[in-house]
Amino acid sequence: MNAVPATMRASVLLEKQRIELQERPVPRPGPGEVLIQVRSVGVCGSDVHYYKEGRIGHHIVEQPLILGHEVSGVIVDVGAGVPEDRVGERVAVEPQRPCRRCRFCKTGRQNLCERMEFYATPPIDGTFCDYVVAPADFAHLVPDAMSDHAAALLEPFSVGIWACTKARVGLGSKVFITGAGPIGALTSLAARSFGAAEIIVTDLVESRRNRILEFGATAAFDPRDADFDAAALAADAFIECSGATPAVLSGIDALAPGGVAVLVGLGAEEMALPVQRIMMKEISLTGVFRYVDTWPKAIAAAQQPATNLDDLVTAEFDLEDSEAALNSDADPASMKSIVVVSRG
Repeated sequence: MNAVPATMRASVLLEKQRIELQERPVPRPGPGEVLIQVRSVGVCGSDVHYYKEGRIGHHIVEQPLILGHEVSGVIVDVGAGVPEDRVGERVAVEPQRPCRRCRFCKTGRQNLCERMEFYATPPIDGTFCDYVVAPADFAHLVPDAMSDHAAALLEPFSVGIWACTKARVGLGSKVFITGAGPIGALTSLAARSFGAAEIIVTDLVESRRNRILEFGATAAFDPRDADFDAAALAADAFIECSGATPAVLSGIDALAPGGVAVLVGLGAEEMALPVQRIMMKEISLTGVFRYVDTWPKAIAAAQQPATNLDDLVTAEFDLEDSEAALNSDADPASMKSIVVVSRG
């Protein structure tokens, strides 16, 4: 067993918009688990939402919570049943722990597990800390050439890959994406890795429209532009990444008959939909909730020459400055902020 300290630093959300750096015990790996020294953690919109609002839907922060779930690091200890030679591996961590026993887990839909434990989803602590424990099979070895930041961003990249999977994106597909923020950019990169021929993106912010062209998009438009007509696109797949109701409606309108609409952005709890159009065009409409078995695909796609996840990083913060990282989304030019917990 490698020597690890007894305590660690942890950035803890005490209440809405109040973060405190605390000293916590270092967790120990149980059977089938590994202990990971955290290196990079991406700041996700869900982290920001918990920080600012104290809840997402029925998930409510009712006790101190460590945020962060987009994480990379290095294995420093292993539990029973895990080979000792895994110590020293650089890994990207899949931040979910399904029960593996329910009907969803047993039918390959573990993302829908009703007993899921997910980093930084109350009451489960996340990764804005020095050490975390994870199931050994959810700590994925990453190539030496992949940076710690890129390894952490495999998590949101997995969201884009799962969205493209559900949208049935393939060689030659025409894909329409609404929202050119971080998830929109990663979804665009994923669509390109799937072989999409056209990737059209809309966003209200000019800087994001310009930047998305560096992340796989073949065209970007302001949806308010009089010259842009979503209904004329006849797209095979529509992937909604903004959460805006008008974007959902324009995307459904943009689909060719038999097209697929996938909702990724967290929008209104309820909205009116063009049901007759969905029926008459035989449009498939679904949502995305996390992912299933995407890390091998994400690692492979991230190594393609035209895919550079590091290009999404627009700011770095030390663990002590995690509160500033959570507020960095106020800048419209911000794409991905990274909390650097340790360096290799």
